[in-house]
Amino acid sequence: MGLLLNNETYSSTSGFWKDKDKDDLCGIVLAVLGNFLISISLSLQKYAHIRLAYQEDHRTYIKSKIWWCGIVLMGIGELGNFAAYGFAPVILIAPLGCTSIIGSAVISILFLQETLRASDIVGGAVAITGTYLLVTFTPCASQELTAVKLQQHLVHWQFLVYLITEVIIFCIVLYFYKQKDKKHIVIILMLVALLASVTVISVKAVSSLLVLTVKGKIQLAYPIFYLMLVVMISTCIFQVKFLSQARQLYSANEVLPINFVCFTTSAIIAGIAFYQEFHGSSFLNVLMFLFGTLLSFLGVFLITRNREQQDLQVSYINFGQVPGKKMTNAVQPDSNSFSYGTLQNEDDSADSQCKERKAV
Repeated sequence: MGLLLNNETYSSTSGFWKDKDKDDLCGIVLAVLGNFLISISLSLQKYAHIRLAYQEDHRTYIKSKIWWCGIVLMGIGELGNFAAYGFAPVILIAPLGCTSIIGSAVISILFLQETLRASDIVGGAVAITGTYLLVTFTPCASQELTAVKLQQHLVHWQFLVYLITEVIIFCIVLYFYKQKDKKHIVIILMLVALLASVTVISVKAVSSLLVLTVKGKIQLAYPIFYLMLVVMISTCIFQVKFLSQARQLYSANEVLPINFVCFTTSAIIAGIAFYQEFHGSSFLNVLMFLFGTLLSFLGVFLITRNREQQDLQVSYINFGQVPGKKMTNAVQPDSNSFSYGTLQNEDDSADSQCKERKAV
């Protein structure tokens, strides 16, 4: 019996690339490339901020060409993720977001000269292992998602139960957020995740209908397409609002891992409830998929753990360390503007010191 189970497991794993649908593979490639471009864009934006911090002129990051290159790359990467949902299941594409965090860590170490830590190596290895497992054991649930099938999914009892439950939970969390003024990071990111679960449903719907339309099967004449488009845009706007507040109140190394776990979990539940993406899957596939997802969660936590505290040990910019600068003054960034502050001329500094002495 054990030998038979091992043979079945080996055959299902070894035949992955043969059994996997071409659309699934296309979605995987688009998601990985999109997330890699996002990681490059985040590194470029960080590099632009670092360069501006060491310049004398009073410039904003909006005028930086490097910063705008990062924004363009992020847009292209998000388009890749959007297209990926049109080819592959939600439960497959959502966990691949960990590749963006892995890529950002690698780029920061290689090009931004950040310190390579043991947790980075272990976390990267664990996350890559988890990604391999979840990709390998994701149920082959790809199907041609037409507007008619979308309308049928909307009235399934599983989705209706899921939707009612999510609305109740969202109202309870929003009550604590608004009335009780609870701004804990888990509460804010729970609101983001609950909205994200609706977002991924609408994103997959819009992307799938657009892909079918490009293939020649026109789907844009159905009202369901425009309904999903409105839901996608509105939920994205509110997600950005809550996520921006979380970034203002908490550090990135706290927001990134918790948001990744909450978003991925909500996306997987949404894919199961609405698109029934675990339908017909074996117990072994489901178990290994969940194990791979947990490994990716652990890897992301290890990579982002204590990263900011180690890399940003001071909250000011020491211009005395810049080659060619004679000043040793520390300039504090202005949190109320888009600039990093300006250098004070040495002559002005001497004049001010003389005036102070005369006043005494």
